[in-house]
Amino acid sequence: MPDSAFAKRVFLIRHGETEWSLSGRHTSCTDVPLTAEGERRAELLRPVFAQHPFGLVLTSPRRRAVRTCELAGLLPQAEMCEDVREWDYGEYEGRTTAEIRQTDPSWTIFHDGVPGGETAEDVAARVRRAIDRAVAAKGDVAIFSHGHALRVLAAVWLRLSAEDGERFFLETGTISILGFERETRVIRMWNGRA
Repeated sequence: MPDSAFAKRVFLIRHGETEWSLSGRHTSCTDVPLTAEGERRAELLRPVFAQHPFGLVLTSPRRRAVRTCELAGLLPQAEMCEDVREWDYGEYEGRTTAEIRQTDPSWTIFHDGVPGGETAEDVAARVRRAIDRAVAAKGDVAIFSHGHALRVLAAVWLRLSAEDGERFFLETGTISILGFERETRVIRMWNGRA
């Protein structure tokens, strides 16, 4: 890989706040809108990205991610990408961790997956394709996605196990940046606010 490739940055943008993210409900395919606060914070991203050229912009097709991308001013160049959609929560869609633990006290999404949904490695298989595209793209990359999917993506970027995504707390409406130090993949910034 040429030295210029090591200058590449991958911007991870978690969608803005929704009623479900606010209440801790697992949200994958349910297409909930941003709250007023989620919209406000997403609009703060626009000046951050206004003068930044991206070689590739990917967004989850879920409307909360698409709307965040739109408010950030990058939707005209964005490509809808199923590989960066949220973890499929299967039977746990719409439930909180506290509710799930009433019947399975030791449950964690990163280690146990979900009935009728995905495991951490299933998500990793998808985000690896997005990472490959990001590395191959000319210039910086922006990815608008979701909390659990981006945490797995960060772990995979660092060549950790998919389950290690549990170690990366990620708030709504934040920017994180992956990149390189020489040839080593690193986190350059995590959980930043505009």
